[in-house]
Amino acid sequence: MSEPYNHGMLDTGDGNLIYFEECGNPDGKPVLVVHGGPGSGCSVGMRRAADASRFRIILFDQRGCGRSRPHASDPSVDMSTNTTHHLLSDMELLREHLGVERWLLYGGSWGSTLILAYAELHPERVSEIIIPSVTMTRPSETDWLYNGVGRFFPEAWERFRAGAPAHERDLVAAYARLMESPDAAVRDKATHDWLAWEDAVISAEPNGKPNAYSDRPADAAVAFVRICAHYFANNAWLEDGILLREADKLAGIPGVLVHGRLDMGGPVRTAWELAQAWPDAELVVIEDSGHTGSNGMRDALAEAFERFAP
Repeated sequence: MSEPYNHGMLDTGDGNLIYFEECGNPDGKPVLVVHGGPGSGCSVGMRRAADASRFRIILFDQRGCGRSRPHASDPSVDMSTNTTHHLLSDMELLREHLGVERWLLYGGSWGSTLILAYAELHPERVSEIIIPSVTMTRPSETDWLYNGVGRFFPEAWERFRAGAPAHERDLVAAYARLMESPDAAVRDKATHDWLAWEDAVISAEPNGKPNAYSDRPADAAVAFVRICAHYFANNAWLEDGILLREADKLAGIPGVLVHGRLDMGGPVRTAWELAQAWPDAELVVIEDSGHTGSNGMRDALAEAFERFAP
């Protein structure tokens, strides 16, 4: 595995320090790995996203998670400076800090929303885009993930529903409020209930492993749920459907969208809609994959990186 040859903390100027690292070939083609969640942080395995001999692989932990500071697991941390627009500014600040002219953007799930928002804001800074598991964080997608898909997992969804106050109709907003409780026991229970639901959604996938979401350190788990609920309760501070409506801004940027047919939490229709609106993108549907991927998905992503390799 490629070990980082450079790492540090990027000072955003508003009290946040963003952890970043560089792996692979310092003279290779820059690729920015944008993690999902939001709030999951980067894993060591993400250093293998691209061929280390040909790519300059850049990773960063988004605000409040991973090695970035302050950490959202601390209840005193102000979440008002943790929004999509702050993350977009952080990405551009990191690009300037590292002296990158243009970079390939790679990331899935929530990461794909952030990638699309960045690319539509700064298309001149993006060489190509590779996305596994496309999401655009529209209200309809969030409602499906935390409500609609419950028709396939009624027992688990009822437990998730029971974790919020009975009078609450908006479960995501309810959990966001629970995660801001001054009572640690309330926050811990909400974290457990949320992660149990996330585990249930992928449980029927061919590669869905038990406790995939809940099997993480306590601080990381709290930060993940707090950030997820914060973002989704606010519709990621994006106008409904704006990423799809403004997909014409991606014209000229080659893209590969790789999506699992069996992704129940993020149905393939989202990827299909984006591919219809973005002429330079190719959609590859992997029949045996869900949100957690498969060998077929890994092969398709490897082919995409090979296509865009220097």
